[in-house]
Amino acid sequence: MAVATPAGRYATRIPDGRMVEWGILAAVVLVLMGIFGHYVRVIQGQGERAAVVSTLGSLRTALVIDHVQRAAKAGAADPLGAPPNPFLALQTRPVNYSGEMSAAQAVLAPAGHWVFDPQCVCVGYAPQDPAWHSAASGVAVLWFKVSSGPGPRVLTAQAPYVWQGTELH
Repeated sequence: MAVATPAGRYATRIPDGRMVEWGILAAVVLVLMGIFGHYVRVIQGQGERAAVVSTLGSLRTALVIDHVQRAAKAGAADPLGAPPNPFLALQTRPVNYSGEMSAAQAVLAPAGHWVFDPQCVCVGYAPQDPAWHSAASGVAVLWFKVSSGPGPRVLTAQAPYVWQGTELH
């Protein structure tokens, strides 16, 4: 319905029943946007977890290949001289590898980046969102110890890490 205004212009007035309908529609759209945003965050966390697991797998594979190559060259079952940093065993380092840092410096590493601590001989990862994982000690960086034994060096989690309900090792 058009209503005359004092200046002689016409304004369209929305009937009262229509305001309720528009309000309900706006509320439904906002709820759907909130649900969509939640699922986007869940999928981002799953994607980051997959990238972490993939990088850990690449590092473990590189350590085995490095061990086999060193054993074949040395002709011994226990080759010496392997570099402690497993990132050096990769052909190409990940773009999110920040280099060697102490544990104190690693806390300042950019989110989503890998580091290597030469004092502890550990590989660390700073998650993009700490809420995606739950560490027993509440640390901001996930640490994986590089251990030497009779075979190839191995990466083991220093604490039980759970990422969105799934154990990360």
